[in-house]
Amino acid sequence: MVKNPKFKLAFLGPRFWLTWLGVLFLYLISWLPFFLQIQMGKGLGYLVHRFAKKRKHIAEVNIKLCFPQMSEGEQAKLVYQNMQQTGIAIFESGMAWWWPKWRVEKHFGSITGYEHIQAIQAQGYGVLMLVPHMLHLEMAGRVMGLSQEGVGFYRPHNNALMEFLMTRGRLRSNEYLIGKRDIKGLLATLKNGKLCYYLPDQDYGRKRAEFAPFFAVKETATTTGTTLFASSKHCKTVCFMSRRDEQGQYHLAITPMPEDFPSGNDLADVTLVNQAIERAVINAPAQYMWLHRRFKTRPDENSPSYY
Repeated sequence: MVKNPKFKLAFLGPRFWLTWLGVLFLYLISWLPFFLQIQMGKGLGYLVHRFAKKRKHIAEVNIKLCFPQMSEGEQAKLVYQNMQQTGIAIFESGMAWWWPKWRVEKHFGSITGYEHIQAIQAQGYGVLMLVPHMLHLEMAGRVMGLSQEGVGFYRPHNNALMEFLMTRGRLRSNEYLIGKRDIKGLLATLKNGKLCYYLPDQDYGRKRAEFAPFFAVKETATTTGTTLFASSKHCKTVCFMSRRDEQGQYHLAITPMPEDFPSGNDLADVTLVNQAIERAVINAPAQYMWLHRRFKTRPDENSPSYY
């Protein structure tokens, strides 16, 4: 459990000076007007599209695999928009970590389905919330925290200073964080009736995974860790959806998973999870993290990489 990270004198050492410089730059930018930051983010996204060839290629492959019905022009347009959103996400992290509450409230567009969380907790259960990797997730989490603080299940950052700053920022909208290896910690948190964020939509390899449909890819490695937590008798599962509109407002939606989820059939259950992620992605396709190698694990280990 991470609740009150401590500052270390070692953070002032030379090895972290470049990190401090980048963080200071991001902090200062975070106080600029919102729409100016959006435009700066789009400009940064243009540079990503122009020069980050490897990441651009990954997004191109993912979008082509998921949306074969799109023309090449439509796919290229979505890739470019996604690179813009990637640039914006850098600045959204600064907003989420350092903005005061009043400024976050100005961009709280709407939340629907929050009554599902309230009803589950009123019955004495914890809430496992399935969250897709939207690029604006840091801000979406901060906005969600205006209604209720949650508990984040996350992968610690390799850079100790960034881990400290990121954790401090995320604790502005979360009660505490749990490292991804602390399985017992997350189960205990659910037993205590908390709202827990869980992100099930990345490729973690073939261990503890089923190959389930995801958009047009019929066999996508999908973690069964979701069903491990969802099968706890102390929780019920909901899905989280978010998007940022053209006016800079963040809109959130919570929907419950079927009452019999998980059913005990891992393939059927993770298929339902992928379908929930699909609905969230379609809600704002350019704002999804297409830069992750979602399809790196093939059913046949000898198959060539898509990437």
